[in-house]
Amino acid sequence: MLEQYDLGNILVLDIETVPQYADFGQLPPAMQKLWDSKTQNQRKDETPGEFYGRAGIWAEFGKIVCISVGIFTGGANTGLRVKSFSSHDEKALLTDFANLLAGQPPNLVLCAHNGREFDFPYLCRRMLINGVKHPCQLEITGKKPWEVNHLDTMDLWKFGDYKSYTSLNLLTAIFNIPTPKDDIDGSQVGHVYWVENALDRICTYCQKDVIATAQLLRRFRGEALMPEENITIVGC
Repeated sequence: MLEQYDLGNILVLDIETVPQYADFGQLPPAMQKLWDSKTQNQRKDETPGEFYGRAGIWAEFGKIVCISVGIFTGGANTGLRVKSFSSHDEKALLTDFANLLAGQPPNLVLCAHNGREFDFPYLCRRMLINGVKHPCQLEITGKKPWEVNHLDTMDLWKFGDYKSYTSLNLLTAIFNIPTPKDDIDGSQVGHVYWVENALDRICTYCQKDVIATAQLLRRFRGEALMPEENITIVGC
């Protein structure tokens, strides 16, 4: 499958998000009420404050602290070049990412795991909030479904089945791809950011997700995994 795609025209990406504030008490009172209303069906027995650690999931209450991207390189000896944008200044990293896409072909294919549900819309919402113009590769308004150059490895695995979510961690396990979750997972990113102040650790985790997604794409195409020496990380 996916033989119709040129790997050289695919950019694999992943984002890491955290709550906008270190704790619920720092959230402005008006936003506290809106958070209460927004999450009332998800919280179960938790108070709005107790549930606030998950605020990074919602673009209205979270922010992006890292975007990692990977571009396939080479021909028969395929490799991957990985670069990250990480910053406490969300507008700055979004602007840098938008400028990267502006220098790429308009038909560049963006690929992410659960990208259609999370990464792509989250990026668009936070860009809009921060006043950053959407790059054409992220703009879907007015386009027909087949005109949107987005690939989602989770969607590809569903094969039309809409009943379940399949994690990247599970797919890497069954395809014998090194796990990206050997240090932290998504549920710990907010703590690592706000409590440990370890943005570099989040950046490394984000890069591993990009590499794992790129390897999964290779397996979906019936191709061998890229050897570690063919993967280049150019820094956060």
